[in-house]
Amino acid sequence: MKLSEFKLALENVNEFQIQLPNGTFVPNHFHITEMGLLTKNFIDCGNTIREEKLITFQVWFAGDLEHRLTTDKVNQIIKASENLFQSQDLELEVEYQMEQTIGKFGLAFENGIFKLTAKETTCLAADHCGIPLEKMKVSLKDLQTEASCCSPKSGCC
Repeated sequence: MKLSEFKLALENVNEFQIQLPNGTFVPNHFHITEMGLLTKNFIDCGNTIREEKLITFQVWFAGDLEHRLTTDKVNQIIKASENLFQSQDLELEVEYQMEQTIGKFGLAFENGIFKLTAKETTCLAADHCGIPLEKMKVSLKDLQTEASCCSPKSGCC
């Protein structure tokens, strides 16, 4: 979800709720503790220099059970940080404290609820790494031959 989509979705909700990928909700008394521009400069395994930019915000909650973020307050947080984004309409990434580490999520909007979505890694230079475009599908029965090192007559065991 891009910043513009997030702002538009905020206009269509009465209550700001965030659902985790497992279906549970972030406690209603959460805070947005930071919002900013994240720039990542890196080189991929194909030796291509890349830059990735996204808008990140961190969701956190404490023991102040009566706290509630209104959509007006979220818009104030966005407005206060927009000079960092320099009018760029970038993808959002949400940080949320999981059991052992901070989770990083994408964001979607469905039926009036913001949903944290799983993020995945991939090889950006698969053509340089020898990674096939599709995983090879091999049947185990096709791998068992007389010459196999693990066959009963191979002498390996």
